[in-house]
Amino acid sequence: MGLWTLLEGCLLLANALAILNEDRFLAPRGWSFSEFSGGKTKSFKGQLIGLIYATQYLRVPLILLNFICIVVKLVSG
Repeated sequence: MGLWTLLEGCLLLANALAILNEDRFLAPRGWSFSEFSGGKTKSFKGQLIGLIYATQYLRVPLILLNFICIVVKLVSG
């Protein structure tokens, strides 16, 4: 397992977090960002919700990273 495999795994995890829908998936389970906008952001759950929303905010860089990953895989085999 090399560094490239680890980076691909992190990219796949970021993609999985970026596609989570707040209305259909997060809010019914109590993971809405509006619930943790107060002082509860220091908890682990609040930090995780912040990470989810950060990855959703950075979708364009994720698209570019996916494109770069695909091109590298096509070139290197």
